[in-house]
Amino acid sequence: MKGLFRNVFMSAALVGIGAGVVGQAEAAEPIHPSLNQNKILNVAHRGASGHAPEHTLLAYKLGENMKGDYIEVDLQMTKDGELIAMHDEKLDRTTNGTGLVKDHTLAEIKQLDAGSWFNEKNPEYAKKEYVGIEVPTLEEVIQKFGKDARYYIETKSPHVYPGMEQKLLEILEEYKLTGPNAPSSKVIIQSFSSESLKMVHELNPTVPLVQLISYKGSATITDEQLEEYKTYSIGLGMSYKTIDEAYVQKVREHGLLIHPYTVNEKEDMRRLLDWGVTGMFTNFPDRLQEVLKKKK
Repeated sequence: MKGLFRNVFMSAALVGIGAGVVGQAEAAEPIHPSLNQNKILNVAHRGASGHAPEHTLLAYKLGENMKGDYIEVDLQMTKDGELIAMHDEKLDRTTNGTGLVKDHTLAEIKQLDAGSWFNEKNPEYAKKEYVGIEVPTLEEVIQKFGKDARYYIETKSPHVYPGMEQKLLEILEEYKLTGPNAPSSKVIIQSFSSESLKMVHELNPTVPLVQLISYKGSATITDEQLEEYKTYSIGLGMSYKTIDEAYVQKVREHGLLIHPYTVNEKEDMRRLLDWGVTGMFTNFPDRLQEVLKKKK
């Protein structure tokens, strides 16, 4: 039964995204609206993190204002089991705290300044309202942006945080972002950990998953690897610097989406679009929006 479900879901996943796009697979399986291969996803990387402190509500809001299709949320887990929006396992880079997230309670992390570092590093984008802003929890992000937003969530270092996947799915279910009445396109979960994604897939096979891949040199991939990824994911993500047109086309020929990261220059955006990517992560969703408008 799961194999049949998977085939139906994969068909739906390649038809279209959002209201107004209806295909045969969607009609047959209405709880699985599509992720359209012809709709280029503009994913606000850690929010509009070129303009504001990453993984803060202000960065996410800017990303939304700049026409980002998804809010990207990296997850870490606190000592007391709360999921927070933060890229690093350590507090040092993006707050005035030190040490590992897993060694601090949420209350302790809420006392930290998650914005001043950005002003110091990016004086051309500095704003006084960034000083003293808090690290948000995943729940606070969802409460702020609601069911009208789309979330592209990454399980970071899941081997460090046993139970992260269950906790994530519980929160998504609580806010009705998964389940019979929730469009599957509302949430995409990604990870470098295939084990983490497979765990999510076992717990809830309706959630679209994207496998992140890290390459030290030029990206290569086999037909066998692509077919394995297709057993649990709908797409792949990797550094745009490692891929070429042949790689993109090979991924697409296997029916997988491809969302490279982190693309900040318009010249690179245009080249990737010409190669056939189905979306990309950018710190400057406003720039990608301008490129996409001119491509139409």
